[in-house]
Amino acid sequence: MPAHFSHRILLINPNSSTATTQMMLRIGRVGLDEGSELVGVTAKRAPRMILTPSQLAAAAEEVVEMATAGMADCNGLIVSAFGDPGLNIIRKRSPIPATGLCEASMLEAAAGGRRFGVATVTPDLIPIIDQRAASLGLGALYTGVRCTHDDPTALTADSDRLNGKLGEAVEECLRKDDAQAVIIGGGPLGQAAVCLGV
Repeated sequence: MPAHFSHRILLINPNSSTATTQMMLRIGRVGLDEGSELVGVTAKRAPRMILTPSQLAAAAEEVVEMATAGMADCNGLIVSAFGDPGLNIIRKRSPIPATGLCEASMLEAAAGGRRFGVATVTPDLIPIIDQRAASLGLGALYTGVRCTHDDPTALTADSDRLNGKLGEAVEECLRKDDAQAVIIGGGPLGQAAVCLGV
């Protein structure tokens, strides 16, 4: 571990897009404690964006491989896909703390007993998101998912359109579902979350 960093955190991108990894690293480094370092690794066998439960399940094996390869040089691990693939296995094998985007964001959104919802672009992953809220014991606070209706890959290629459609989904969470906090559900949607102020 480099001597000038007291903490080194590994961000694991289960999607195979290096551009997404770099975007998530830029966001994650904002406000990072001085002396801490955030580094990233990108999957090679996964699609550029995980859209289905089968893709999410398939990503878990490579996520665990990347965690195993990197944990000796790090103080913490982040699984940076919204379904937290491989996280439970990593926790059983890793001596260092590990979390995932879905788990961390749901726990933060529910802090203080807030009702929270999720806005995302991947309708096929809604059951996985529902299950994650339940497994974290947050079912009573979880208001559900509001999803865009456009092709996810095409939508994420157009940032202005993506921001607009996700903004509409956020409004539905707030107004129709009475959510008090809204999560933008998906690592590749990180920049949209920043733009929307969510």
